[in-house]
Amino acid sequence: MAENEGLHLAYKVVRDMFVFTNKRLILIDKQGMTGKKTSYHSIPYKAITHFEVETAGTFDMDAELKLWISGQKDPLIKELKRGTDVVGIQKTIANFSL
Repeated sequence: MAENEGLHLAYKVVRDMFVFTNKRLILIDKQGMTGKKTSYHSIPYKAITHFEVETAGTFDMDAELKLWISGQKDPLIKELKRGTDVVGIQKTIANFSL
C-alpha cells in the first residue's frame, strides 16, 4: 500500500477479495486450480465512471458487479456468489467514488 493509504474494508468472495482503501479499490483474483497465481487490479476511485450491481435471482444464483473505468470501452465484470454482501459492496463503491 502507498504512503498515507489506509485499509477501509475488505470482502472475501470465494477465493477472491475486494479491498477498499481510502484511495483505491484493489481486486485480488486467485487464479488456477491451486490459487498460487494471483492477479492484483488497482483501480483509483476517480477512474470509476459508473457501476452496476445485478443481484442474484431465482434461477440465476450469482450476482454480478460491473465497473466502467475511464479509458476502457468495456466494463470490468466480477461474479459474486450467492451470500456475498452485494449491498455492502455497492454502498462502499458509492461512498468512495461519488
